[in-house]
Amino acid sequence: MGKHLRVVPSKLGTIRQDFERRNSELEKKIEQMEEEKMNLRLDMDVQNLETEKLRKGKNKAEGDLDSLKTDYKKLRFSMKTVELEKTSEKRCQEIQEEKIKADRWERKLQ
Repeated sequence: MGKHLRVVPSKLGTIRQDFERRNSELEKKIEQMEEEKMNLRLDMDVQNLETEKLRKGKNKAEGDLDSLKTDYKKLRFSMKTVELEKTSEKRCQEIQEEKIKADRWERKLQ
């Protein structure tokens, strides 16, 4: 008869076993969640670094664009100045030619 006897756990023992099993499951879930949280933080850090890199690139591009605009304005001004110089040189040349013509006419008339 001793072989057929078995120990029946008490109600408290059953509750304790259920609690320990549930506690173990919850600890595993907590560990998974903490790992996911760490991974999300890493992802967020990477995203922040990429955002900052893009922001710096944008600022540099805007600075380069402003510099190009300034250079363009200076170039246009230089071109206008050169055109005016050419125009004044051409006018001086025309005046010289007219003086030469006037001198020739004066000599002819004398």
